Amino acid sequence: MFSNFFQKIHLKNGFHFFYLVFVGILFLLPVKIFAQGNLLINPIRVIFDGNKHIEELNLANTGKDTAIYQISFMQLRMKPDGNFEEITNPDSGQHFADPYLRFFPRKVKLGPNEAQVIKMQLSKTAGLAPGEYRSHLYFRAISRSIAKGDEEETTKSISVRITPVYGISIPIIIRIGDTHADVNISDISLSEVADSSANLNMKFNRKGNCSVYGNILVHYIGKSGVEKLISEADGVAVYTPNYSRLFKLKLNRSKGVDFHSGRILITYQSDKDGRISKLAESSLAL
Repeated sequence: MFSNFFQKIHLKNGFHFFYLVFVGILFLLPVKIFAQGNLLINPIRVIFDGNKHIEELNLANTGKDTAIYQISFMQLRMKPDGNFEEITNPDSGQHFADPYLRFFPRKVKLGPNEAQVIKMQLSKTAGLAPGEYRSHLYFRAISRSIAKGDEEETTKSISVRITPVYGISIPIIIRIGDTHADVNISDISLSEVADSSANLNMKFNRKGNCSVYGNILVHYIGKSGVEKLISEADGVAVYTPNYSRLFKLKLNRSKGVDFHSGRILITYQSDKDGRISKLAESSLAL
């Protein structure tokens, strides 16, 4: 779908969403397209490993107005609950990737239905210690004018109009030498059980010297033994140097599902180039 979209528009020659001063992130979706506002990015997660030294990112503006984006690196820490915060210095066991990466251009201007390629290259990695290096490429929208209807705050002497500034951050990862990781799921429980829904709580435990990334599938298994998919979550990661991550997923009750009997099966799996690989599996008796 995305490749067809790019064939229809003009290519110019030549990353857990940020709102104003709030720093957050939406990333690690399992699909190869990431959209925030009117900006589409493909791919949405870059890994340099093996002999891979060059990557191209496709940007597209699907909006009706011209958009300008400033592109830069930023460093993020994953907190135990899976949220992120911006940092300056790496935590113990964390390594930044940006000193070993180059990209061009650093600023793009996209008209409606216009696209552009960002070229990224790995460099100066000789002598790096084995392990994983991670930084995040941040696409920050530059406000060109004040949009009609934006929030306005007025006092007796001054009027201030607030324009939200949006951006997208995608992870850029370098893996050097022998990298490996194992993961398991523990501390599974149900909370806030209601007639129609419940929250499924779990903890991901990571071992090794690289991150894990995958999708969650939750099946309900009743007395008949038939598995019924009741929820799923895409793009769930545990990044180095974190050894664990807490995760909560809402379950919606459907016909034949009883949160007081049977069993819930949780499968954590990766999907790389269309190949499904099971990373971890665990269950909860109800």
